[in-house]
Amino acid sequence: MAITALVTVVAAYLIGSISFAVIFAKSFLKKDVRELGSGNAGATNVMRNAGFLPGALTFLFDALKGFAAAYMGYAIFDYIHTQTNSSWSFAIYGAYICGAACMFGHIFPLYFGFKGGKGVATSVGIFAVCCPIAIIIGLAVFTACALITRYVSFASVLAATVVVVFSIIFYNESAGIFPQIILALIMGAMVILKHKDNIKRLLNGTENKIKLGGKNRG
Repeated sequence: MAITALVTVVAAYLIGSISFAVIFAKSFLKKDVRELGSGNAGATNVMRNAGFLPGALTFLFDALKGFAAAYMGYAIFDYIHTQTNSSWSFAIYGAYICGAACMFGHIFPLYFGFKGGKGVATSVGIFAVCCPIAIIIGLAVFTACALITRYVSFASVLAATVVVVFSIIFYNESAGIFPQIILALIMGAMVILKHKDNIKRLLNGTENKIKLGGKNRG
């Protein structure tokens, strides 16, 4: 059973390593998005440099890979739970652990020189499995903040914080709160730490705003 769990976590990392930002940017622009704009392999940078459609597709598929990895972890760890007859529910642990592995793969993708994105879209799919209520609230906060401030980075950091907080508030009681706190904090920290340069630019007033409609610069 330990081997099954390990293989599942590795598979989640490999799923996360599929960089849809690079794939869609090359398909639409014939360029590596990591050499354009902010250099980030994420939906916002793709949208700024390649347009709305490839940016939207990047967000969608990054979220879907997060969902797939977390759901795979949930299903397989639930199977392990049934085979061991444990009183503890392993399923939610599997979702969180495989979600974290997927996000790590997204940020450090094996197939793309370990240079990936910041994990925002991927975390949407992950928390849709781990804690749907938290991600609904987080998306609402992100949308409102992005529309009001037009700083996607600020909206992302704020939404990541909100998602972590509410995923702890609405934790799965069958599995215990402390492991879920740790795993949620790890994923939230990964997103926020990847935005450290954006946070510096926000503080000194040089962060780029996103335009509503059309391509956006840098």
